[in-house]
Amino acid sequence: MKLGEPSLDQLRIFLAVAEEGSFGAAARRMGRAVSAVSYGISQMETQLGVTLFEREGSRRPVLTEEGRGLLVEAKAVADGIDHLLAKTQSLHAGLESEVSLVVDVMLPGDVTASVLRDFREMFPTVALRLQVEALGAVAACVLDGGADLAIGGPVLSDHAELERQAIGAIELVPVAAPDHPLASAGVEPGESRRHLQLVLSDRSSLTQGREFSVLSPQSWRLADLGAKHALLKEGIGWGNMPRHMVMDDITAGRLRELDLPEKPGASYTLSALWRRNERTGPATSWLIDTIRDRLGNCSGVDASVSGTA
Repeated sequence: MKLGEPSLDQLRIFLAVAEEGSFGAAARRMGRAVSAVSYGISQMETQLGVTLFEREGSRRPVLTEEGRGLLVEAKAVADGIDHLLAKTQSLHAGLESEVSLVVDVMLPGDVTASVLRDFREMFPTVALRLQVEALGAVAACVLDGGADLAIGGPVLSDHAELERQAIGAIELVPVAAPDHPLASAGVEPGESRRHLQLVLSDRSSLTQGREFSVLSPQSWRLADLGAKHALLKEGIGWGNMPRHMVMDDITAGRLRELDLPEKPGASYTLSALWRRNERTGPATSWLIDTIRDRLGNCSGVDASVSGTA
């Protein structure tokens, strides 16, 4: 038996009758005559070669076993068409179809999570791709076309091809385990160079050969800020960490903020970065504004640097 292809209109009639429980209620919902609804169901049944509703012996149509089996598929098709139409309308309104975002590992994780959760509710038709990188690799993703928007630090942020908007600054503090030699009082100048320093490494080649707050010739390079955090708590070396990430450890005594003569701690400015030859759409602009606002409510983050540069 060769099956026909029901129309989208027939699928919507089928769903309306199933959801409303009667031909009359479905007709009122769709602004149709009852006869038109009944005809649409009959045509769909003919196309598919099945009976969708039992009509005998009841004043209300009851889904048959075949009807129940096809209901989920019909809803999936209709939902897919609705999503397609919504996305098309968004494109006509200037809304991006997709945004690729790369964020610096220094961005507080709870900020990233809350913003992305709200983004999915605010822009359900916009596909979002996310990457997490460190240092120059963040800006490199935008420069090589792998991302539309970056939330990155000062490394490469002044590149000629990038537009930049400062949105906050992360406070970096030198820390080590409480029993580390540098955790004692009265550390002499140059003492930090005698101890292993844990350094966040850069996966991009754009900053090759450049050093950032590295004092000790003895260093371990790590691409994972979480791994650096774990090693510091184990008493392996010392290093700079975002204050918001180690506040609980310092309070609980698992780590100690170091008072080094060189004062290696710093303010790590976070900026929104995008290519100068491209305009930011509504979804991208929302991401920039929302991340800036959420950063302003975080401990260990200075929002006073926000602005355009």
